[in-house]
Amino acid sequence: MRVEIRLGRRTLRRWQQVLIERLRALDEVEVGVRVVDEPVCPTQRSWERLLRLERRLYGLDDGLLAVARIESEVPDAWEPDTIVDLTSAPLRGAWAVRYEDGWGECAAAAALRTGGFPVVTVLDGTGDIRAQGRPGSEVPGLFATALADLSAGVVALIVGALAGRDFAPPADAPRPSGRNRSLTEIGIRRVAGAMARHAYRLLYRAPHWRVGWRRVDGAGTVAEDALPQGPWHDLPDDGLRFYADPFPFEHEGRAYLFVEDFEHSVGRAGISVVPWTEDGPDGVPVPVLEHDVHLSYPFVLEHDGDVWMIPETSGARTVELYRAVRFPWTWERHSILLEDVEASDSTPFRHGGRWWLTATVGDGGSLSDSLWLWSAPDLRGPWSPHRNNPVLVDIASARPAGRVVQHEGRLLRPVQDCRAGYGAALAVAEITRLDDEAFEQCVIRRFAPGEAWPGTRLHTLNTGGGIETVDGSAFAPRFRRRRAAPSRQPEAR
Repeated sequence: MRVEIRLGRRTLRRWQQVLIERLRALDEVEVGVRVVDEPVCPTQRSWERLLRLERRLYGLDDGLLAVARIESEVPDAWEPDTIVDLTSAPLRGAWAVRYEDGWGECAAAAALRTGGFPVVTVLDGTGDIRAQGRPGSEVPGLFATALADLSAGVVALIVGALAGRDFAPPADAPRPSGRNRSLTEIGIRRVAGAMARHAYRLLYRAPHWRVGWRRVDGAGTVAEDALPQGPWHDLPDDGLRFYADPFPFEHEGRAYLFVEDFEHSVGRAGISVVPWTEDGPDGVPVPVLEHDVHLSYPFVLEHDGDVWMIPETSGARTVELYRAVRFPWTWERHSILLEDVEASDSTPFRHGGRWWLTATVGDGGSLSDSLWLWSAPDLRGPWSPHRNNPVLVDIASARPAGRVVQHEGRLLRPVQDCRAGYGAALAVAEITRLDDEAFEQCVIRRFAPGEAWPGTRLHTLNTGGGIETVDGSAFAPRFRRRRAAPSRQPEAR
């Protein structure tokens, strides 16, 4: 297949180079490039100035938005089978990328200015939808990150569409009805925001998360229409560290809570555990697993008579399987399930007589918008990627947020809704199809911080051992007197 990529001379970017490279890596695809003039965008210069301001204020590099040197490169007697037109005025009969109601980078920028992320649609020459998604960013408040991550998602959608992959549609999530502020006003707000951020970090340790728990019978919140009022109890911390990604687990009649244990002075986390009693945690979480990279999301499960853990090791570009040698205090690495993949929040579950693994994968953009699947005959593998990876591109419903739950014949998947930022809200999606050919889901409920769970974040949702856990944001003042922390040594157990 011969594919011609048509680009506007005024908006040549690094992400377009990545697109060309990815298409050339496809089997039996020949790629030509044509650089053309396109209509002038009246806000282009103002937009570029805003991007430069944000990069300077927040120490960002140009990344995928770097200006690229791309020349027309069309073979002699070139007759393309498909033209992909990425300009603001696509040719009739060409494939094109639509950002809500417009085309080209200015349309993408305009959509971001109104708040939220646009639904991106890849249309073929007849106007039929070939791919659709909602690429996004964990830092939506900065256009330099939002537009870059949006562009990375566009690459995934175009490549997948031309390769014949089937994407699940993004969740039906309304865009915020924010005012379309001028770029000058946005720039002023960026300066004020950078100053406020600097002041906040002088006074508080950030980010800082907190874990909440409550007693529960049955499936818990995944089967309810609203976030329960609780009562939610906090898992205490000393302010010098925080706990997040809680995973309760019952073993031999007793509950245990595994958490990400992040020490601010170190700047990365390991995995800790605290046993549970009728009254709550029996002491403080004790470290049980460390790594050369940051650890989080300690997914614990039982299989074939052993207890296993799959923590997130995205910093090592691996998905690793650990076995409990002396539960819950001692663990050994059993194997590396996946290599050379930046996978976040790997979540295994059984369905249809086999094992499935979900995770969001960073592929040059956001770590939260592209859902990948693998399957295996056994938890220990071998794991095979799904033919449609990524099966879903959606910042509102891709990233896992806890265990997949079987409830009344339905397969329910807690997911993160990161439209307002990383870990900002939760949703529950019902998996309606999962096989070698396709993945489909439907978001059936959403939960946001509020009266039931105060704060600005609501991040994970899990049940086990008669308790249910969530986590979210918290304040950790740098200047306050603290009590001495209890012993955190496994030997004390």
